[in-house]
Amino acid sequence: MKRVAVYCGSATPADPVYIESARAIGRSLAGQGIGLVYGGGKLGLMGAVADSALEAGGEVIGVIPQALVNAEVAHRGLTELHVVETMHERKARFTELSDGFLTIPGGTGTMDELWEAMSWAQLGYHAKPVGLLNVAGFYDGLLEFVGKMSEVGFLRPQHQNILLADDDLDRLLDKMRRFEPTVPIIRMTRDEL
Repeated sequence: MKRVAVYCGSATPADPVYIESARAIGRSLAGQGIGLVYGGGKLGLMGAVADSALEAGGEVIGVIPQALVNAEVAHRGLTELHVVETMHERKARFTELSDGFLTIPGGTGTMDELWEAMSWAQLGYHAKPVGLLNVAGFYDGLLEFVGKMSEVGFLRPQHQNILLADDDLDRLLDKMRRFEPTVPIIRMTRDEL
C-alpha cells in the first residue's frame, strides 16, 4: 500500500485518547512510507493525523469540497490539496488516490465514507481493503451490528470479511496488506445472490 485514505472526524472529543491516536496514526503511516489521503481539513482528528504525518516527513493529500474551503477549514500546508465541488466527488477521489481505506473514530461523515467504501467493495467498484481501527472500543457497537447483518443474512457470506477490524494499527495494516478481494456482486450468478 503506497497510500491509504483515512476517514475520521473533524471534531476534537474531550477524551484525549482520540486525538492522541490520530497523531500516532499519522506518525506511523509516515514512518512506514505510506502516504495519507484524507478530508483536507485542519480541525479535530483530521488536522491531528495530517499534522503528525507531515511532521514525520510523510506525504499528505487532502481532498475537500469548495464549501468547506469557503468556511476556512481547509489545511493549507499539505503536500497536495484537491478542491472538489461535491462530497460525491470527494469520495470518488479518495478511491482514485488510495490503495485502501482506514477508518478511525468520527461522526456521521466518517460513517458515510466507511459504508460507501464497504458497499463499493461488495459491489465490485473497487477491490481495496477497508480497515476499521477500533480505538478505545469506539466501534464495538458497530462491529456488533455488522455481525448482526451477517447473522440475519443481509451480508452475504462472501462479503463478511470485507471489513477488517482491529484495535492495533500495525495488526490492522498487516490485515489490509494481506487482503484478498472476494467475489463482488457484479460477478455473482443469480443463484449466488
